[in-house]
Amino acid sequence: MSPWPRTDPTPEQRAAYADAVVRPFWLDPAATDVAIPDPAPALVGPTEADLCIVGGGYTGLWAALHAKADDPARDVLLLEAETCAFGASGRNGGFCVASLTHGIDNGMARFADELATLERLGLENHAGLGADLERHGIDAELEHTGELEVVLDPAHAEELQEAAETLRRFGHDAVVLDAEAVRAELASPVLHGGLWDRTGASLVHPGKLALGLRAAALRAGVRIHEHSAASDLRETDAGVEVLTPQGRVRARRALLATNAFPPLVRVLRRYVAPVYDYVLVSEPLSAEQRASIGWRNRQGIGDAANQFHYYRLTADDRILWGGYDAVYRYGGPVAPRLDDHEATFARLSQHFFTAFPQLRGLRFSHRWGGAIDTCSRFSVFFGTAHRGRVAYAAGYTGLGVAATRFGARVALDLLDGRETDATRLRYVRIKPTPFPPEPLRSAGIQLTRNRLAAADRNGGRRGLWLRTLDRLGLGFDS
Repeated sequence: MSPWPRTDPTPEQRAAYADAVVRPFWLDPAATDVAIPDPAPALVGPTEADLCIVGGGYTGLWAALHAKADDPARDVLLLEAETCAFGASGRNGGFCVASLTHGIDNGMARFADELATLERLGLENHAGLGADLERHGIDAELEHTGELEVVLDPAHAEELQEAAETLRRFGHDAVVLDAEAVRAELASPVLHGGLWDRTGASLVHPGKLALGLRAAALRAGVRIHEHSAASDLRETDAGVEVLTPQGRVRARRALLATNAFPPLVRVLRRYVAPVYDYVLVSEPLSAEQRASIGWRNRQGIGDAANQFHYYRLTADDRILWGGYDAVYRYGGPVAPRLDDHEATFARLSQHFFTAFPQLRGLRFSHRWGGAIDTCSRFSVFFGTAHRGRVAYAAGYTGLGVAATRFGARVALDLLDGRETDATRLRYVRIKPTPFPPEPLRSAGIQLTRNRLAAADRNGGRRGLWLRTLDRLGLGFDS
């Protein structure tokens, strides 16, 4: 059974976040020692490039670095509608995990015959990310803590051993913790067991990672134009043309890395649904508060429910607490006005103090929300358009901190016609099941969220609707 109250949040729980800044903690120089650069100049007038990248988040920045590493003479130009790290790359929890399939269970359900290769590629990519940070001198506060999945229902604790054996079969160092052991790691009354995967799971400072990649790309000779929203993409005799409000880029090739934002290739809208996720970050814990929760090993933590929370410590011992609600709005709008959502913050605060009653009185300094590019298979997918002159990677579904490096590499290989272990995979060659158009899309997502909540209240038992989605390849589990 779910431990979360079904009553309204209390005035005290609402007051805990009332004065919080509506801004990602990771991009607030007043709270963390991130260095925010002056914006790069907007594109004005016509220009040419070998490669035009649209999107200045992780995928676009990694693609720029890969492209310059492949060929330092390649003229690479990157367009960003706001500033680099504005989107999900500056708003996520900083969970940097090796899985390319949103976990082994999801990978086994969809790509069982390729999972050994996908796990190998994921672990290689995770190691490569760490090596790249060192090579480029990027201090992203990388911590190799492992990832701790916790169960909130005693009935599910017995499933952890089987999950651990699956992880070990694919080379992971996995440790099962009973209720006493998991509470020794993190003192919370809602925890009844845990699985600590100590392979290919780290934490990063998302803002420092994104802005470090931006600086590395500039040093490599990438031309970056911020406040330059790409409004149209056209095919030309020699390649493509990308239009912005004040300029245009003629390029031999283009790589799209817009994720949850409206895509320049219309067909992508069938496969991606922008779902909003919300986060609270606390004030730094006092020494007494820190001692009261334990958490000496600082793992990134997520619970095993369908509607799940994720949480971690920052470098200065704040607690980041997010997840649970996944808010989809009719038509899939993405706009700054949606970053603040009172109902979800109230629920997050209520659940936080249920999980950590010993921290009663703690305040939250930051609250924010942002869109995740959800797809029906929960992991990045790929494609090309305009006779192979445009490539894209999208659909990370909240697990893109490490996977974006892999996604950028694959999209670039597809664009250049390079055959690799990855591009030969069915995982790369096929797309997820598309979402239906509105109003069916909205109705289906809302019904699914309702049924997932019901499953959590009923020991995880999936009803007819969820089982039907499973059979259709639309088996939402988060």
